[in-house]
Amino acid sequence: MARISFSYLCPAPWYFTVPTVSPFLRQRVAFLGLVFISCLLLLMLIMDFRHWGAFLPRDRQYERYLARVGDLEATNTEDPNLNYGLVVDCGSSGSRIFVYFWPRHNGNPHDLLDIKQMRDRNSQPVVKKIKPGISAMADTPEHASDYLRPLLSFAAAHVPVKKHRETPLYILCTAGMRLLPERQQLAILADLVKDLPLEFDFLFSQSQAEVISGKQEGVYAWIGINFVLGRFDHEDESDAEASLESVAGRRRTVGILDMGGASLQIAYEVPTSTSVLPPKQEEAAKILLAEFNLGCDVQHTEHVYRVYVTTFLGFGGNFARQRYEDLVLNETLNKNRLLGQKTGLSPDNPFLDPCLPVGLTDVVERNNQVLHVRGKGDWATCGAMLSPLLARSNTSQASLNGIYQSPIDFNNSEFYGFSEFFYCTEDVLRIGGHYHGPTFAKAAQDYCGMAWSVLTQRFKNGLFSSHADEHRLKYQCFKSAWMYQVLHEGFHFPYDYPNLQTAQLVYDREVQWTLGAILYKTRFLPLRDLRQEGVRQAHGSWFRLSFVYNHCLFFACILVVLLAIILYLLRIRRIHHRQTRASVPLDLLWIEQVVPMIGVQVGP
Repeated sequence: MARISFSYLCPAPWYFTVPTVSPFLRQRVAFLGLVFISCLLLLMLIMDFRHWGAFLPRDRQYERYLARVGDLEATNTEDPNLNYGLVVDCGSSGSRIFVYFWPRHNGNPHDLLDIKQMRDRNSQPVVKKIKPGISAMADTPEHASDYLRPLLSFAAAHVPVKKHRETPLYILCTAGMRLLPERQQLAILADLVKDLPLEFDFLFSQSQAEVISGKQEGVYAWIGINFVLGRFDHEDESDAEASLESVAGRRRTVGILDMGGASLQIAYEVPTSTSVLPPKQEEAAKILLAEFNLGCDVQHTEHVYRVYVTTFLGFGGNFARQRYEDLVLNETLNKNRLLGQKTGLSPDNPFLDPCLPVGLTDVVERNNQVLHVRGKGDWATCGAMLSPLLARSNTSQASLNGIYQSPIDFNNSEFYGFSEFFYCTEDVLRIGGHYHGPTFAKAAQDYCGMAWSVLTQRFKNGLFSSHADEHRLKYQCFKSAWMYQVLHEGFHFPYDYPNLQTAQLVYDREVQWTLGAILYKTRFLPLRDLRQEGVRQAHGSWFRLSFVYNHCLFFACILVVLLAIILYLLRIRRIHHRQTRASVPLDLLWIEQVVPMIGVQVGP
């Protein structure tokens, strides 16, 4: 403390000191320290925004748009934060390998890995196919690894070498392998597990090579479609698309309908609680329902989905046509024998087929039996003739072939139709996309009623889709009637059902069931990423504390600090007021003593 003397004005006992430094220096230093800590916490918030920012409201639609644009760009293989995965689809006619990649998980346990199909330098999907199918190795299983070598070599050339050891490889075999005896299946898989690791460094074990069921394939297809559509995103109620949510924080998923050449498949989510069923139907429901968890650990039950999925062999478009021709042939020949007629036995007396365009002639041959047919173009009659092929039962909850069908809430559901559902609506009718039953029926009926010569001329003039060919023109009438019957009579969809989209691509890309497969197989990898992130934080710099990733705890800490600052300021203010009141008498005394002396000194 410095001393300032007033001896020339006051007596010696009245000496006193005036502090040149604030009496609250320590308090101010403490206050500045608290302010510094608050700023430091704010800096931590800014630096770690990417980690916990996923919990803040965002423009999801804009993000999805950017993601879809990015999907079409070449994959940056120089990025060390990218991970890779391989899926081999071993089908009946050939095998294809798909290369996928994904960045590090964003830290939000609600989100799946952001898996996308890899694209080469020309922005083309990295995929390769070989023929025949792997089932051709049934008699020589020791060559199964040689069979897949071209596919894996192709993938190894695209995946960075330093990433090979951490790149999982899944070999999933479908219909072709399912037809083989179990002994031959196991022999082929054993050769793959034994020989492939000797040549390739991919992450591969015995459990990653398997023959999957049709049910698994359907589940993977359902997962892939809903992932691309963003239906696994967990939104808050402020999201613009909240109307799509069936439960709080969880969006409504879509069902899929897929009609190929030989088979038909349907898959959709069903409620976790269903009505009580008779014992036989309950047993059938257990077989056709698949329940699985897409969360990064088993504790996240909000990611549990229950999906009805089944495949109908023989209900594809081409196979259904063969069944229909068999039915027409047998009925016509039996009728000829009973009534002594010769319908269809010669071109001059053909069978009038309501499922072919007017004037089109064709020949049906089965076991040295020939039936001459000519198109009649009666779409309504065609549908009536196809009804027996649905093989429905009298049970209210049965669909095609008498198989149990879980109830569908048609007032709160959405479906996508692929393959034949899209071809029938788009290739020649040009009304693909949003499906409207009456509009489709009218367009299909008008097409069937046209003369074959008119249709072929329109085809030559390029009035149909570029994907349409003569085979499509010939059987469009039949396939449109079959699709209509399957959808409305088989699966019981209302004729005015408003939420069916027919599509070939989703966001301008083809969605394979292999995408759903790798999503399901890697569902626990986000948990691994989160644990690794925690280890890095423990050994990282001191200000990157792991609690920052819990935004609730972070805001609680901020609140405690602010409350402490406010209480401290109130305490300082009380102390200051007390000291001010205590100093008042001294000030008055100083004035009383000093003023007279000033008067005395001024008098002479």
